[in-house]
Amino acid sequence: MDNYNWCHNPDCHKIATQSRVRGSGDNKVLRTVKIKANRYNGYQSNIWNYFCNNSCLFQFLNKFGEEIANTYSVKQPSETPIKVEVKTYDAPDHSYYDGKKYKTIEVLNK
Repeated sequence: MDNYNWCHNPDCHKIATQSRVRGSGDNKVLRTVKIKANRYNGYQSNIWNYFCNNSCLFQFLNKFGEEIANTYSVKQPSETPIKVEVKTYDAPDHSYYDGKKYKTIEVLNK
């Protein structure tokens, strides 16, 4: 299993930063960033396994976002059944919030 990925932004190698410079003497190049897979607490399905930073992610989405959206077309809205309940704060120290109303949302399993 490969523990590294290359940044998926096709223009990553064009961004002029010191971390992308490779080579010696007059043979220097800017190279795509190599990313350690599962670098954030072992989460396997994480976008940061494929992009080195926000800039590369958003450049990729600006270039390919419409194509990505068209691969999973949404024709109607999705709905989740919920229960809304009005509750009252019961602050033991009689603070400003004591007696104030607030709403809670509980997702119902269906």
